[in-house]
Amino acid sequence: MAGRLKQELAFGIALIAALAAYFLEHSGTHLSQTVNLIAAAVLIAAIVGVSIRVAHHAEAIAAKVGDPYGTMILTLSAVVVEVVILAIMMSAESSPTLARDTIYSAVMLDINGILGLAALLGGLKHGEQAYNDDSGKTYSVMILTAMGISMVVPEFVPQAKWHLYSGFTIVAMLSLYALFLRMQVDQHSYFFSYHYPRNTRKAEAAAVAAEGDHDEDAPMSVSIAFLIAGVCVIGLLAELMSGFMTEGLKGTGTPPAVAAIIVAGISAAPEILTALRAALANRMQSVINIALGASLSTVILTVPVMEALALFQGEPIVMAMTSTQTVMVTITLIASAINLSDGETNAIEGMTHFVLFATFLMLSAIGL
Repeated sequence: MAGRLKQELAFGIALIAALAAYFLEHSGTHLSQTVNLIAAAVLIAAIVGVSIRVAHHAEAIAAKVGDPYGTMILTLSAVVVEVVILAIMMSAESSPTLARDTIYSAVMLDINGILGLAALLGGLKHGEQAYNDDSGKTYSVMILTAMGISMVVPEFVPQAKWHLYSGFTIVAMLSLYALFLRMQVDQHSYFFSYHYPRNTRKAEAAAVAAEGDHDEDAPMSVSIAFLIAGVCVIGLLAELMSGFMTEGLKGTGTPPAVAAIIVAGISAAPEILTALRAALANRMQSVINIALGASLSTVILTVPVMEALALFQGEPIVMAMTSTQTVMVTITLIASAINLSDGETNAIEGMTHFVLFATFLMLSAIGL
């Protein structure tokens, strides 16, 4: 019991941070921008801590239900966290481009950041790393289709017809995801798996044992309860964080994309750690499933939720990407299609994606 409480220390810290932030926000005193930014940073750290535990419990659930549900549950938990934070921040800031910028940032972070860094480090350690090339091709074409429908075509939709295209987008995205789920768990599940040599499997089992993780002995209901509680705590922290960040950044000239990058980074934090561990353990298939699966889930699930909110509120949101964003996404998906076509990754391929990620950060910093 004591070990369980120690593992869930992030929840206790997060609740203390939320309580302190609540009293600080309602103290009636005018807080300086520095104090607001410090409070926002503390809350962001608390959200990341809880989101890592949420992902941990999602992995524990996945281990009990078995493959190929593992990666699906992990990516879905990350998307839920992202949608909760995004919805709260949109209601607080009333930013028409926040959803678009967050989805764009998430794709850049997942494909160029996570996959790029993992392939770079894994390639430097192991040389070429094998995976099932069917997964890379399937993910890439679905991401291209989903982003084209939901974030490129809207640029050409007349303003008077936005609600019709929003409804179509919701149906199209959910239809794509329904088919993807059927492929992933049914007749095409082998697309997303790879049979590693026996020594690699032994190393993976030893690494898991060395971590001393005993969550597999806990009932699934415990993991489900902590997962749900974690999402609720994240929602509370996000609401407080949004207020402090808005006040802290007011009048500073900070690019609007900063908020979107923060949201994308929070939701991707658990995936970054998991993907890097997998790459260093020479399990590139897990990296492909995490990075590209997270990108696809972000686009294909976040878009319908945001479009549904827009229809409910009767106010359109801006989903069409800017010309700079469209170019970056196009280069990223072309590089991904080329790099992931042969069933092996290496450090050079990882470096190309990581340079694209650095370019994305540079363009965001200068407001593009």
